[in-house]
Amino acid sequence: MNLRALIVDDDSSWQGILSELLTDNGFDVDTASSVDEANAALKANSHRLAVVDLSLSASDHHNQDGLRVLDAIRHLDPNCRAILLTGFATVEIAVKALTDYNAFTFLRKESFKRSEFKEVIQRILVTAPKTDEANASPLNLKPDPVTPAAPTPKALVVDDDAGWRSILEDLLSEADFQPVASASFGEALGLLRKDKFSLAVVDLSLRDGQNLDGVQLLKITQGHHIPTIVVSGLSEPEEIQRIYAEHSISTYIEKQAFDRGAFKRILAETKRSSQTPDELSMLTDREREVLELLAQGLTNKEIAEKLVITTNTVKRHLKAIFEKLDVHTRAAATAIATRGK
Repeated sequence: MNLRALIVDDDSSWQGILSELLTDNGFDVDTASSVDEANAALKANSHRLAVVDLSLSASDHHNQDGLRVLDAIRHLDPNCRAILLTGFATVEIAVKALTDYNAFTFLRKESFKRSEFKEVIQRILVTAPKTDEANASPLNLKPDPVTPAAPTPKALVVDDDAGWRSILEDLLSEADFQPVASASFGEALGLLRKDKFSLAVVDLSLRDGQNLDGVQLLKITQGHHIPTIVVSGLSEPEEIQRIYAEHSISTYIEKQAFDRGAFKRILAETKRSSQTPDELSMLTDREREVLELLAQGLTNKEIAEKLVITTNTVKRHLKAIFEKLDVHTRAAATAIATRGK
């Protein structure tokens, strides 16, 4: 059965924005512009979630219409989870909506983010709807097991410009990445140390127009084998060429020539390539070190000296590497290690 959502807002622009987002997430959408229309929609169909604007008419000076809709949802469609959307909410009204009217959460129109809205939708979908015991099946059938969804890949955004961070976060969310934003080298470094990222989007100029911090981050993301896109205001050809040559970045995009469509295509390509099984990803960190030295032409004894381990330990690592890569010779393992370099 298709998911159904109800949007209650007297602003057609907001109806359009919310309808698009909900449709993209698999919902059939009903819309209403007033309390009466909302009541009719609630009586006509059951809904998995509703997005309700607090104020539904110019005459609603006390901002009660949205609360009246929340109250109707409680009585007419009790399994529906409601999101209160408002440009006028005081703390008192927000608390009232959450506690007295059982709203799932509330979002402010003035700081609305598509990514945040999508996260709320996902939280609602993984939260089981309330079940009325009187309507429960007498057969007491167990629900079919649900296969856990694959985790959303995380993308690190590093830019000291709040406007650019917001743009990049929205585009990454639309591409089904989970953006994690930071505004400085130190903040980004802390995130890289405690979390695992499938992508990084880095501005080079993070300090007084210089590119020192950004370049340092490129070295770190390269060391973590994180595909990295540079989005920067620096446009000197020599600098761009050097960044490509020294840091193995995926793409360099100049801010003054930034194109949303092109960026989204790059994200889609990056995501596809990251979903392709990487033979080396099966190796442990130590096995990667051994393989890298092997690819440089070192003997077992030389590898042991470099890593301060015994030659027998090197042999054990090589045996594990050969098995995981499904090869039988040093040359074949070296070929995989240097592929794409």
